[in-house]
Amino acid sequence: MTVTFFLVRHAAHDNVGSFLAGRTGGISLGEAGRAQASSLARRMQREELDGIYTSPRERTRETAAAIASACGLEPPEIAAELDEVDFGAWSGKTFADLDADPSWRRWNTVRSLTRTPGGETMLDVQSRVMRLIEILTSGNSGRKLALVSHADVIKAAVSHVLGLPVDVWPRFEIAPASITTLAVGDWGAKVMTLNEVALQPNPTGEDT
Repeated sequence: MTVTFFLVRHAAHDNVGSFLAGRTGGISLGEAGRAQASSLARRMQREELDGIYTSPRERTRETAAAIASACGLEPPEIAAELDEVDFGAWSGKTFADLDADPSWRRWNTVRSLTRTPGGETMLDVQSRVMRLIEILTSGNSGRKLALVSHADVIKAAVSHVLGLPVDVWPRFEIAPASITTLAVGDWGAKVMTLNEVALQPNPTGEDT
């Protein structure tokens, strides 16, 4: 029997792409992000979810809450295994500043052999997210679960399922408010969909 996992990246905050949010507190969804979360929640309604787990970060909890509300589910359960990469001293820095740091450049070249300053490696991230998936697979046969997390965490899980090294992370996209679907069972695991982005309504009220 199979458990279906919908790996959902949180919707966008206002300054996505300008600085490394990491585990910095107080970063919530912006106006565009709330619209993304609303579209995502409508998309998830047709999946008949049985439960939702979320990273502790504000932006993931807000995204997960929108899905739970639209799907008529209990409040999402916080799972530390879904937390953002612990970037240590890099959290909160602009990408312009980080690009001048040789350690940051090495992290983005060989993540399998690099640890963030005071934080973790991508292998650490992969280990914790796959541990959660293993735990949730046991005793949940036939259920559909949403895991709301972050791009690198989802990439780590996908790389594991595909049997690829974590250093392939730049070769595929995990966009804000996207859905990546895994099927997991006693027979193994496979990627069913990758980086599906929910359509957002246009000003006429129709989907585009």
